[in-house]
Amino acid sequence: MKEFNPNEQGYYGEYGGSFIPEMLYKNVSDLQENYLDIIQTEEFQQELNLLLKDYVGRPTPLFYSANLSAKYNAKIYLKREDLNHTGAHKINNTIGQVLLAKRLGKKRIIAETGAGQHGVATATTCALLNLECTVFMGAHDIERQKPNVERMRMLGAKVVAAQSGSKTLKDATNEAIREWINNPQETYYVIGSVVGPHPYPDMVAKFQSIISKEIKTQLVEHEGTPNPDYVVACVGGGSNAMGAFYHFIDNGHTKLIAVEAAGLGVESGQTAATIALGKQGIIHGSKTYLIQTEDGQIIEPYSISAGLDYPGIGPAHAYLSDTGKITVGSITDDEAIKAAFELTRIDGIIPALESAHALAYLNKMTLKPSDIVVVNLSGRGDKDMITYSKYFNDEQ
Repeated sequence: MKEFNPNEQGYYGEYGGSFIPEMLYKNVSDLQENYLDIIQTEEFQQELNLLLKDYVGRPTPLFYSANLSAKYNAKIYLKREDLNHTGAHKINNTIGQVLLAKRLGKKRIIAETGAGQHGVATATTCALLNLECTVFMGAHDIERQKPNVERMRMLGAKVVAAQSGSKTLKDATNEAIREWINNPQETYYVIGSVVGPHPYPDMVAKFQSIISKEIKTQLVEHEGTPNPDYVVACVGGGSNAMGAFYHFIDNGHTKLIAVEAAGLGVESGQTAATIALGKQGIIHGSKTYLIQTEDGQIIEPYSISAGLDYPGIGPAHAYLSDTGKITVGSITDDEAIKAAFELTRIDGIIPALESAHALAYLNKMTLKPSDIVVVNLSGRGDKDMITYSKYFNDEQ
């Protein structure tokens, strides 16, 4: 299968790179020099694949939704990443990175989290592999994602509240980076998305690419072809989307649709539609699009979904958008809520709020009966029940 790789400096076109404090130079340069040599060994791949199979539960099913297919008059498939152990795609990446950290001799793991799924996946992997774990999470996200906070604590992780800024994902990432700067020797930072300094965007993309690899095999079984007409995925930082797109980029057939969180509307001032509104800048170690003022100050993003309210985007997605290799759409809070209740009522699947944004985009597509559409269901909605419960009466 064709791979989608940055250049040696970690750039996808003009996006990416490695913009880091001097204190982190050794950590990041060690990763840059060694990550491919380690993760491409047969020994590493055997251990990773065995854990993905027997611990995570891969391959995840590719579910043909007869009900969605009837409604949208096309062939609609759901890639069931919600059925992974811990309930989302995030564990594909955390197992890979923590295995790498152990081979680099690290004793302590730190991570950031927004919706909590990356934090849970990191804490789970650290429990399995016997490493100390600290997770940074925005104080606001801690309140709206309490079930995941308790899961992390039960798994033995220390959860640290980020009290600055909007108290969400951006601020949790800032705190994790500060901690890494203060304790660089024995600490490994597990970044949860295709963001950050090189090699993180490439490394996370490679670990998540198992999603599109499986889709190709599974579609041959279902439809006799490895390539769908469309793949649709939500984007915050963009890890589930990159995983779902990875092996379809430049195949000459499949249209890739990345769905951003419009919040209250792209032009409302309460949004996380980074590609739609963003300008080039540097955030968390890489050059990409981010929502910012004229003088370069980051504008606080907003989304009902804790995993999508990030002011930047992975540099690979910025490049893919600029070059027309992906189509970028946006979905409001209300549209995502409606799509979540629809899937729950007609298929008995409660999606994560993040995934509901991808599902909602089906309403904006013009489809033919022969079209094969794969929607990446990146996570399950257990963590979002506090939010969903506020809408029960409206959706009855």
